[in-house]
Amino acid sequence: MSMRIIFMGTPDFAAATLAALKDAGHEIVCVYSQPPRPGGRRGLDVVKSAVQQKAESLRLPVRTPLNFKDSDDVAAFKALKADVAVVVAYGLLLPPAILEGTKFGAYNGHASLLPRWRGAAPIQRAIMAGDVKTGMMIMKMDQGLDTGPIALSQEVLIGPNMIASELHDQLMKIGAALMVDAMARLEIGQLPLNPQAEDGAIYARKIDKAETRIDWAKPSQTVHDHVRGLSPFPGSWCEMEIGGKTERVKILRTELTNGSEQPAEILDGLTIACRQGAVRILELQRAGGKALDLDTFLRGATIAAGTRLG
Repeated sequence: MSMRIIFMGTPDFAAATLAALKDAGHEIVCVYSQPPRPGGRRGLDVVKSAVQQKAESLRLPVRTPLNFKDSDDVAAFKALKADVAVVVAYGLLLPPAILEGTKFGAYNGHASLLPRWRGAAPIQRAIMAGDVKTGMMIMKMDQGLDTGPIALSQEVLIGPNMIASELHDQLMKIGAALMVDAMARLEIGQLPLNPQAEDGAIYARKIDKAETRIDWAKPSQTVHDHVRGLSPFPGSWCEMEIGGKTERVKILRTELTNGSEQPAEILDGLTIACRQGAVRILELQRAGGKALDLDTFLRGATIAAGTRLG
């Protein structure tokens, strides 16, 4: 047996679930994704989303509406006569006509332990807040933002030095397997639904470029979590004097260490004083260059101890 599924998603995080549902034998009647966007090194290319690319490789039909304000798009969705819509990181708020446009409604795979971190950037926000655990949840969608009843969940521990990309990849695999499980249970009428609690609800707002600069005047733990949560993309950054020239450098990995000087002062190597304690930079990237570990970076850069980072 199999379900007639409309899949809706955009990034590689969602593409893994699409592939898993196809491998599980479900009929993917159509795939919806965000339209191709300018991309490439200079933004001159038009790049299809990871989900669209995966769908095309699986020879699945793809639609990329800007939204569902056009009644023709809504009618085309309903005409598919699907059993269920599966939504993972699609990037659009869905109107009631779409949420109710299939036999069983729409089910979403979300990368947090709801109601904590509802919204666009749950993986990054969990790490930046210093959370020690997160998880994947499958919920039935309603008209609110990640407010629907929970069907299945699985917790994941966040290691003290884990960066966002590592947590992303772990949750991506768990989320794909969890959605396959959810659809199997839904098909036989044994998928539970439990209302979300409202206590502890926090919104995971989209990462703004203005918040990516490192503030060395904060405690070392806060700086460390900030770096981890934004690594490798969009990446936290600071200004660093290298060979007498000030450059903007991305900081990709750090570790907590001891140290006590004025915030932003380089103590030794690339150990940087914070308001409380210090962090040692382990991996970084100059503008236009590759990510380098500390030893490799220092072989090609002269940085004097006692100078301050911007």
